Parts: sequence; structure tokens; C-alpha cells
Amino acid sequence: MKRVFLYAASLAMIVSMASCGNQNNKKTEKTADAATETKADAPAYKLLDKPQVDLSEFPVDKDGYYVIFDGKTMKGWRGYGKDNVPARWVVDDGAIKFIGSGGGEAQVGDGGDLIFSHKFKNFELEFEWKVSKGGNSGVLYLAQEVTTEKDGQTILEPIYISSPEYQVLDNANHPDAKLGVDGNRMSASLYDMIPAKPQNQKPYGEWNKGKIMVYKGTVVHGQNDVNVVEYHLWTQQWTDMLQASKFSQEKWPLAFELLNNCGGENHEGYIGFQDHGDDVWFRNIRVKVLD
Repeated sequence: MKRVFLYAASLAMIVSMASCGNQNNKKTEKTADAATETKADAPAYKLLDKPQVDLSEFPVDKDGYYVIFDGKTMKGWRGYGKDNVPARWVVDDGAIKFIGSGGGEAQVGDGGDLIFSHKFKNFELEFEWKVSKGGNSGVLYLAQEVTTEKDGQTILEPIYISSPEYQVLDNANHPDAKLGVDGNRMSASLYDMIPAKPQNQKPYGEWNKGKIMVYKGTVVHGQNDVNVVEYHLWTQQWTDMLQASKFSQEKWPLAFELLNNCGGENHEGYIGFQDHGDDVWFRNIRVKVLD
């Protein structure tokens, strides 16, 4: 009887283990299928390939920076996804100004984001900026011009789904400063991912100095002569930050795919200024190529 009992118990254990193995295999298959489905959620897209300006046509200052805005003309600049400068971007007292529409991210026809029409890879960008009371904008870099198709129509996707953003904001008066996590939507922050620390912004209406350095994946944001953000593109750290933001694979598959490989195959892209519906000014804009 003991032998029969032991045999029966052993048989039951083998059947149970086989059953667990099948369940684990099914779980693995479901996980793989779910991953495939999540990846498939990102729609097909295309990148515009518009002509770029020749940097040799722009002056180089004593520090080795290309001066990409002369304070008088919009040479080299155009609208994101456009061939001309949108009417709301003007030259105002030696600065590039966006004339606010009051519509926030709902950009109007004569607005839209502004880009310098040359792709940079390893570079240091310096600029000055100021905003109106409650103003919001941003500086984008390594940006691509991305289009998708829907119902037979070509849609120009927003610039920020392919580009990290240096936040430009009136911290004291815009509600976005209190959103996000730990101040990661305040000025000079890597928008929605890393807060600028220390936070040394000057009030609205006053000029702030900005700096963005990109070199072989290392990125630094500077504000008013202090480095306030550092991170590393194309690393697990970068992927993890995206997954914890509004650009996660689950929340925004296309943005996640583009940002996770930010700059595309060549790791290069455009510098841009954001139309967020508010008055904003940029001046003393210069770029040093670090290649």
C-alpha cells in the first residue's frame, strides 16, 4: 500500500509540475505577445528631409561660436514643417519674439514652432530668453520633422515628440511650474523628467542666460551661468526616464519610439523654439560645433 501511495503521489507531482510549466510557458507567450502588441501601437511615420542652410554663411565670433541670429534678420530660420517663417515670429529690438496668441499649445495658422534649418550633432548652444507674465515656451534640440498618415491625410506631429525640451517658463505665475514631479517642469528643466537644480531663474520680463550642451550622448542644461541638469541619451537611464514620463511606451508609443532613439540614426537634429501661445523672446543665439 505504501508503494502504491508513493507512486500515486509522485505521479500527481509530475502532472502538477507539467501543468505549472505549461502555465509559465503560456504566461511567457502572453508577455511576448503583449510586448509585440505594445510595440505595434506606434504608427508608421516619415521624416521630412528639407534642405539645410550652410553654416559657413554665418559669422564665427571670437569664442568659436557660429552666430545664428544677427539681431536683424531671420536668416536660416523657418517654421517647423514649413518653408517660411510664421508671421507671429518677428524680430523685436534685437531679439526673436513670438507674438502670443493666447491659445496655449493650440497653435494658430500664423504661428507654430520655429527651427534653425541646420541639423547639429555634438554642440553647445548659448542663448538668452525672457517671457511675459505667466509665459510658457521651450527650446528643443535634436528635433526631427515627423509626419504620420490618418484617413488619407498627412499630419505633422508636434516637434516635442522627437526632441528633448529645455523648459522656458515663468515659474512664479504659470501653473505648469507646480505640475510634474519635484519641479521638473520649471525653467531649464528637462521637461517632465529632470528638475533644474538649483532653480535660479530671474522673474518674468528679465533676461535669463541659457545653455544646452550635447556631446556623444551627454547633455547639460545651464541657467544663468550654473549647470542645472545633466543626463545621458541612448542609455538605460534615458529609457527609464521616458517610461516614467508622459512620453512612455504605454501612454505615447510614437513619442517613446522617437525619443528613445532621439536624433535618429545620425544622432543629430534641429534646434527649435516653441510656440506655446505666449509672448517669449530669444537673443544672443550662438552655437559651437563640438565634432
